[in-house]
Amino acid sequence: QVQLVESGGGSVQSGESLKLSCKVSGLTSHSYCLAWIRQRPHEGREGVAGIDSDNIATFRDSVKGRFNISRLSADNTFDLEMISLKPEDQGRYYCAVGSRVLYFMDGYYHCDYDVMGQGTQVTVSS
Repeated sequence: QVQLVESGGGSVQSGESLKLSCKVSGLTSHSYCLAWIRQRPHEGREGVAGIDSDNIATFRDSVKGRFNISRLSADNTFDLEMISLKPEDQGRYYCAVGSRVLYFMDGYYHCDYDVMGQGTQVTVSS
């Protein structure tokens, strides 16, 4: 059973950087996708970034050039590095894992995730 634990959230000023980490345990599939999903205040959940076991990465248009997602490391951790944070990036960030690679639909790559962590809060002040 896959379990995920996020860390690294916090409060920053607009323009600053933050790195989120996700510790993965129980992942046995050789094909998988890793994703970061966020829920902003008064909004639904939205995918932010994803990467799969074939090393295909995808990013939400609004974070391209500012966010980067890492591959799964040897210690079963993957990160979301965020620079030039904006107030609209504020929200609760969740990591997620799926047992298939990213799939392409409607012009975007998607991660069909099976498990999501509890989330970590990111607050960005202007």
